[in-house]
Amino acid sequence: MEKYIESFVSAFTGTAQWIWSSIIFEVPWFTNYFWGLVLISLFIWFLEIFFPWRKNQSVIRKDFWLDGFYMFFNFFVFTLTISGFYKIIQLGFADIGITEKSLALIDSSEWPTWLQLVIFFVVLDFVQWFTHILLHKFSFLWKFHKVHHSVKEMGFAAHLRYHWMENIFYKPLKTFGVMILGGFEPEQAYIVHFIAIAIGHFNHSNIKITWGLLKYIINNPVMHLYHHVYKLPEGRYGVNFGISLSLWDYIFGHHYIPEDSGTIELGFPGDDTFPKDFVGQNTYGFKNQQ
Repeated sequence: MEKYIESFVSAFTGTAQWIWSSIIFEVPWFTNYFWGLVLISLFIWFLEIFFPWRKNQSVIRKDFWLDGFYMFFNFFVFTLTISGFYKIIQLGFADIGITEKSLALIDSSEWPTWLQLVIFFVVLDFVQWFTHILLHKFSFLWKFHKVHHSVKEMGFAAHLRYHWMENIFYKPLKTFGVMILGGFEPEQAYIVHFIAIAIGHFNHSNIKITWGLLKYIINNPVMHLYHHVYKLPEGRYGVNFGISLSLWDYIFGHHYIPEDSGTIELGFPGDDTFPKDFVGQNTYGFKNQQ
C-alpha cells in the first residue's frame, strides 16, 4: 500500500511541477504544451478574425469564454487531478504481470524516426475515431458526449469543450494502441501532439478549408461541421467521426457532406434544455436523462 501512496503523490507532484515549469518557460519550447496550446489557439483565432467562413458570426462567439475554460481545464487541471490514479492503475497491472509490452504485435523501436511518428499518429487516431463512434452509439456514453455537441456556434476553442469523463473512456483505448506498438512512444511524440491539436483546432474553427484532395485523408472544418449538425440523416447516430484523419470515415462509409455553406444548425434535439454552465454540463451525464 505504501508503494501505491508514494507513486500517487509522486505522479501528482511531478505533473504539477511539469505544468508550472511549462508556464514559467522552464521546459524546452518544443515540449511546452501549455504555451504551445496558447500559440496555436491565438494563430487560428486570428485566422478566424481575418478570414471568417461565417462572416456574421461574432469574433467573441457564443460560449467563447466557456470553451476557453474547457481548453485549460481538460488539458491541465484534469490531467493534474487524475495523474496519480493513472499511476496506481499502471502499478496494479504491473503487479499482476500486465505490462506495456504484454499486447505487443510489432516492435517499432528500431524503425526510422519519421516512420515511428507516422505509425504512432495513425494508430492513435484510429483508436480515437473508434472510441468517438462508441460515444455516439451508446446512450450512456452519449450523455457525456453531449457536452461537446452542445456547441451552437463553432470556433477553434470548441475543439476541447468536452466532458472530463471522455478522458476516462479514451485513455484506456489509447493505452491499448500504444501497447500494440510494444509500449513504445517515440521520443518526438510532442510533434504528433501539436499536429493533432492544430488539426483539431482547425476542424472546429470558423475557417473554410478542405485541403484539396487531401480532404480524403485529413479532416477539415467543412467535414467536421456536419459532425455537429442538429438534424442527422435518417437512421444514423452520427456522421464524420474523424479526429485528425478523415480517412476512416471514407473507408467505413461514415462521411456525409451534402453542401458547404457553413450555415447549418448545430447541436442536438433537446439542447434547448441542456445546461449552459460548466458545472451543470459536467454533472448532467451522471443524472438519469436519455
